[in-house]
Amino acid sequence: MSSRIAQVAIEAEDPQLLSDFWCAVLDWVVLDWVVLEVEDDAVWCIGPADGSQPGIDIAPTAETRSGKSRLHLDLRADGVSTEDELARLLGLGARRVDIGQGPEVTWTVLTDPEDNEFCLLGTSGADAG
Repeated sequence: MSSRIAQVAIEAEDPQLLSDFWCAVLDWVVLDWVVLEVEDDAVWCIGPADGSQPGIDIAPTAETRSGKSRLHLDLRADGVSTEDELARLLGLGARRVDIGQGPEVTWTVLTDPEDNEFCLLGTSGADAG
């Protein structure tokens, strides 16, 4: 037996903003939100509409992120070209970022609305086999 990932946890200054962004990016839904007793804040639980795992829990924090992310998601275009998916992500509010990657890399480094890095891989799902 082994473990498997059930949820990825992210802290955010604006959990609803980040939840809305990632739901749009991944075509997911808000499955639940858990109201915290402290400050009437909530943890947003998002995932595939069928409830399959893993999902993402987005919890509130008052701390501003500083420095490079130590964990990030790698995305692959699914059903569209990488170029079309990049344009869609930028339209949703993602931003390109230079973290020192060279011109030879096959992925694009982006940030979400709270500057968490993620990558769009250069090969679409159809090309990946």
